[in-house]
Amino acid sequence: MTLQCVILAGGLGTRLRPATETVPKPLVRVLGRPFADWQLSLLAAQGIERVLYCVGYRGDMLLAHVGDGSRFGLDVSWSAEGERLLGTAGALRLALDAGLLEDAFLVLYGDSYLPASARASEEAWQRSGAPALMTVVRNEDRWDASNCIYRDGRVVLYDKSRPLDRRDEMRWIDYGRSVLTRAVVDELVSPGAVVDLADLQHNLSVSGRLAGLEVRERFYEAGSTTGLRELEAFLLESGVAFGPLPHRQDAL
Repeated sequence: MTLQCVILAGGLGTRLRPATETVPKPLVRVLGRPFADWQLSLLAAQGIERVLYCVGYRGDMLLAHVGDGSRFGLDVSWSAEGERLLGTAGALRLALDAGLLEDAFLVLYGDSYLPASARASEEAWQRSGAPALMTVVRNEDRWDASNCIYRDGRVVLYDKSRPLDRRDEMRWIDYGRSVLTRAVVDELVSPGAVVDLADLQHNLSVSGRLAGLEVRERFYEAGSTTGLRELEAFLLESGVAFGPLPHRQDAL
């Protein structure tokens, strides 16, 4: 694995209140451990070496817990939005302007647990020749509302508004892992602007610049109570819960 991995973890976590009134979403407990421990351990196992956290709400708590990432076998750096949250794409622009983004990078959310191979996403992007790639899974509205049309290695349309005239074709959903470049962020996100990553990816899809990789494994998330229950069940059933994870002496 060669690409930097950017984790977008600046949100308020409103769907998990009251738990997130005192901690940021990545520190919500999953089987007794902060979710960030599970996510970072998975990324290290997938070959990720360098992580950039983009943080906002209670980001200081996450920084205190993860630190430089060395106990996970990772090199972790940090970009903080402060009190004015810029949205997920705005946070990428802030990191770009601070010189923290590499030329190309994987990007995922701070509540995503994604068993499918990260290396496969990187390799598919390299083969595609496109400036960006979205990993997708055939969903048929099973785990959430399907939001994209995938065809022949391309995301033909990504649109979370689900337009009526294309809804029947929207059988896939964003898996939660993408590849982007500095050039795309520089082009589509103005400095200081509040922009959502979904809007950036929509623009890339309608302009024919968003490659796609279809995976078979479903995604898991720790951003809702239902998601937490499903994630815990997966970790137990798959045996991941019984494997080694880094320990922290001063548990939160």
